[in-house]
Order: sequence, then C-alpha cells, then structure tokens
Amino acid sequence: MEFKDYYKIMGVAHDATQDEIRRAYRQLARKYHPDVSKAPDAEVRFKELGEAYAVLKDLEKRAAYDQLGKDWKAGQDFRPPPDWNAGFEYASDGAGASDGAAGEFSDFFEALYGRHFSSGGRQQADFHARGEDRHAKVLIDLEDAYRGTTRSITLQTPKIDSQGRLSMAAHTLNVTIPIGIRAGQHIRLSGQGAPGIGQGKAGDLYLEIGFHPHPLYRVDGRDIYLDLPLAPWEAALGATIKAPTPGGVVELKIPPGSASGGKLRLKGRGIPGNTPGDFYAVIRIDLPPAAADAEKAFYGSMAEQFKSFRPRAKLGV
Repeated sequence: MEFKDYYKIMGVAHDATQDEIRRAYRQLARKYHPDVSKAPDAEVRFKELGEAYAVLKDLEKRAAYDQLGKDWKAGQDFRPPPDWNAGFEYASDGAGASDGAAGEFSDFFEALYGRHFSSGGRQQADFHARGEDRHAKVLIDLEDAYRGTTRSITLQTPKIDSQGRLSMAAHTLNVTIPIGIRAGQHIRLSGQGAPGIGQGKAGDLYLEIGFHPHPLYRVDGRDIYLDLPLAPWEAALGATIKAPTPGGVVELKIPPGSASGGKLRLKGRGIPGNTPGDFYAVIRIDLPPAAADAEKAFYGSMAEQFKSFRPRAKLGV
C-alpha cells in the first residue's frame, strides 16, 4: 500500500487554510468531473480528489493525517504505525468516512480512519441540546493496570487560528486508571465531551485504553508473556531463579531438561480481574560467549562429550 499525499493531490500547501482547500476542491472537481472532462484519467482523479477533500476539510482527520505524514512521502510503501492516532480527541457520530462510505475510498484511507474518526458534528434541531460525545485513544503503562493509579493525560484537539489555518490545542485531564483495565476497554469521563447547546448538558469523553510497548512483556488480553533467558546448565539441570513480573519479582523453578520455547505458567499473575490473566515465562536458552582460550577449550570438550548429540536430526541431515 502506497502513502498518499493529499495536499499534492489537491494542489495546496500543507499550511493551506480551510477556505483555500475548499476553493481548490471546487475548482478541480469541476475540471475532472467525469461528465465534463475528456481526460482519460478523469474518473481516477475525481475519486482521488474526493478522498483527499474528505480528509483535509475535516479538522480532526486533517490534524491526525498531518501528524502521521511528517515522515512519509507520496508513493512510499506504507503501513500505519501501531496506535498512530493516540492522543487525538475526536467526535463520534457512527461514521467512519466523509462524503460516502469508507469502502468508496482507497485502502490507504480505510487503513488510517476505518471507523475511528467521524465526519464532523451532528446537526442539532433543538436550541437546547446535549453536547456530542468525544473519543480519544490513550496509552498507559502496563504496570498501571496492575496497581491502578491517577495519570495526567494530554489530548490534542484541532482548531482554526486567527489566520484561518489549522492549529492544535492541548488540554490536560487527571484520569483515574482502575486496576485490571485491559487494552481496548474504555474509561468514561462524564461531562468532558463537547459543550451542550443552550442549556443542554455537555457530552461525555470516552478514552480507549492501549498500552505503551514494554521492553520486557507482551500482552494478549489479560495474559502476559516474558522471554526468559536461561543458561544452558540451568535448562539442562534445572534451577530456581528469579524473574520479573509487572506485579513484582517471583521465584521460578526450572524443570531439568527444559527446552527453548517451553512455557512456565504462573496462574493468576496476569492482568488482575474477576478472572485474572496468567503470566507465561517463555524459555530462551542463551549461550555464553567463548572469547578466552579456556572458554573455547571448554566448548571443545563439550563437543567431544556430546558427539552423539544430533541437533539437526529432525531435518534429515
């Protein structure tokens, strides 16, 4: 999948005002409308323009696209980075695309937005109306789900500055992270959404939780996985060792004859909950280096001692 430069497609600068984007779209849409243009690529260009305009006219889509597009150029092979849209606050009206269903646009558009962003605020028929709900994805530390905590979280929301250009406004919230929360769950902040119309109440803010990548652990639902390095003699002879978990250091008994890829399960040591997850230590055997002559000689004696051992026997060689 190739990265699409929506500004290039629209023929506008990256700091173009919303009015400039609107005028450019109207001009180009007339030029490439399939019923008017005789150009052989008119239909393709018209669809590209519609997709680019769907993003750039929408402040929320445009702000997130600008953040993502800083490190990419048109035509580059592209896959959206994990959690690329974390930290952006957006509206929710059940729509994923502007000016039509997401399926009418490219795979690039759908990979980015899917159903994560709305196409703008809903219309209010009454003078007094409840404000719309807002949404944002936020990342927390895995350890927060074990202990519970209060975190200061900053969200970005787009706005138009006095020159008519897109800018970002940040607002910070103190959020209570409950023990046992999982990735994909939501925290509801009552009254923290868009303000109401007239005397209507404010909407709510829903925070979708994700975890920062962890240097030690992998998360699968409520289960936690750790790659556990062992010395060859610990795996061969068995041992009692210490291992970290998000809940603290534990002692593990390594059975004699343990092999790489084997798993040691600690029941209930995963993310807490009514049914807590489990913690899995995945065995990885690390070999000590053989730099000194004595170390090399030791490996040589091992080769002689275990010369009947055929590590590639299952490969037929």
